[in-house]
Amino acid sequence: QVQLVESGGGLVQAGGSLRLSCTASGTIFSISGVGWYRQAPGKQREFVAFIGPTGATNYADSVKGRFTISRDNAKSTEYLQMNSLKPEDTAVYYCNVFFRTNYWGQGTQVTVSS
Repeated sequence: QVQLVESGGGLVQAGGSLRLSCTASGTIFSISGVGWYRQAPGKQREFVAFIGPTGATNYADSVKGRFTISRDNAKSTEYLQMNSLKPEDTAVYYCNVFFRTNYWGQGTQVTVSS
């Protein structure tokens, strides 16, 4: 069983930055695709960013050029650097690890004030 622990959410003004972290237990992290999703109030959970085991990345159009996903396999940790934040980025952010099945973090709140 893989457990994911997130940190780094908070309240920030529009235009500011935050970095989210997600650390995984177990030994599958380095061979897994990992990513971030978010869910705003009253909306469905949506894809934000993905990074594959070899470093290939993919982003939602809404965050391209502002968010950067990265990973440190030695620490079993993935990161989401969020710059130029907008009020519409406000959501609960969930990290995800996929290895035969999906594993999810507990979620961390990001609130961007205008």
